[in-house]
Amino acid sequence: MYPSHERIATTHVGSLPRSDQLLAMLSDKEAGKPVDPSAFRNQARDEMAAVLRQQAASGIDIVGDGEIPRLGFSIYAKNRMSGFGGRTVRGTVTDFAKFPIYADFMARRAGVDSITKSATTWDMPQCVDTLLYDDTQAVEELDLFAEVLAAEPASANAISGTFVTAATPGILSTTLLRYPDHPAYLTDADYVYALAQEMKTEYELIVARGHTLQLDAPDLALERQIMYLDRPLNEFLERVELHIDAMNLALANIPREKVRLHVCWGNWEGPHADDMDLEPLLPLLYKANVGGLSLACANPRHQHEIELFRQYPPPSEMVLYPGCIDVTYNYLEHPEVVAKRIMDFVDIIGDRERVVASTDCGFSTFAGYVMVAEDVVWAKLQALAKGAEIASRKLWGTTA
Repeated sequence: MYPSHERIATTHVGSLPRSDQLLAMLSDKEAGKPVDPSAFRNQARDEMAAVLRQQAASGIDIVGDGEIPRLGFSIYAKNRMSGFGGRTVRGTVTDFAKFPIYADFMARRAGVDSITKSATTWDMPQCVDTLLYDDTQAVEELDLFAEVLAAEPASANAISGTFVTAATPGILSTTLLRYPDHPAYLTDADYVYALAQEMKTEYELIVARGHTLQLDAPDLALERQIMYLDRPLNEFLERVELHIDAMNLALANIPREKVRLHVCWGNWEGPHADDMDLEPLLPLLYKANVGGLSLACANPRHQHEIELFRQYPPPSEMVLYPGCIDVTYNYLEHPEVVAKRIMDFVDIIGDRERVVASTDCGFSTFAGYVMVAEDVVWAKLQALAKGAEIASRKLWGTTA
């Protein structure tokens, strides 16, 4: 875990902006068009090196690879497992139905006819056969990150640690849906546990390379308003427990202090009218075999939920990674605002070393899907670091 020793440490949630050149390559690969592997690797390496330098220069302590070679935070996994085919028909969030003028506004801004059909940016396949994980792409991605870290000693020396993200069995099961008459997985539970067994390889690879594993699980909050919108809350909470149990099985060989879990309500600029409350989720999230919990706390829909941590204090071995920066708008947070958010969490948790300042979510959860301009991204991360410095002076009486 990299807790905050002697000062408040900083990190972010994972995805960072990619260039138009890389986006074109990723889109061509997804469309099945030929892309020169060497050219793609060189482009990804150069951009990964650039985001490493930018993170270090911004003052971020625990850095990631930016998810640079991936099409998206979860969609990448379909290319690492056999057993998928066809197309998943997935619902979308309720904002677009409840606010049709907003839906038209967002469609015009995105340059599309409609934005109301699916919560998935790219077409996703179904699980139609037995899953089998191939670690080739994971090894290549980890090798690339290692190469970049070795080639950028000044940036590597300026940081405290590294993390690499991975999709959870739960988010994969709700975006890469199981074919209804699946011959191998008769129930959703069978499918979720099968995903856990296959993704286990990737999780262990990441940790074996010396990185903290960040598991991305927006399903643990978001799916309430997609798959479970018109169903009783207890049914959704039972599904959350299933996802956490499967995740824990996949983590059986990994010490909890090597894992942090990110949970959010979906990453888009909108009303979030039907975001479920955090309160019924917190006790369930604490059952995850992880050493850190990352939550979206800076956005105006969920800022107030900080008070829940008084009623539901996290386990003593768990570090909190509260979002102190909103990633859906270009308004730049003042460092004093960031510092206050950090101080509020420290006050409630009662332990300055168990709070690491982070962002609400990624800045480009799907390649090309960005809401914050790239130069503002780096300014926001600088504000995060400056806010952590202010909080550190107040908490330790020293400069960071």
